Amino acid sequence: MSLDNLDLSQKEKQHLLSLVEENLHFTILDTVLSMLTEEDKKLFLTHLHTNDHHKIWGFLWTWEKNIENIIRRVGEDLLKEFHKDIKQAQRK
Repeated sequence: MSLDNLDLSQKEKQHLLSLVEENLHFTILDTVLSMLTEEDKKLFLTHLHTNDHHKIWGFLWTWEKNIENIIRRVGEDLLKEFHKDIKQAQRK
């Protein structure tokens, strides 16, 4: 990411990076949840709560074979938006 080009302290850059990571996490989670039925949401959230990545991915793969591509696309789109925002901030 081009955070090094911004006139920010290291602490501010780290904070901004943590906000990007949180936003990415919640955007992906929202995308997945919006595709699931109410019952599937409960099961997914149960797996998510246990932090068992094998169960999470196993559930998602049985539900949607292309889930990795969907998640990747959502993440890439969000990161493009952040890069665009950073470039706009650099111009100011």
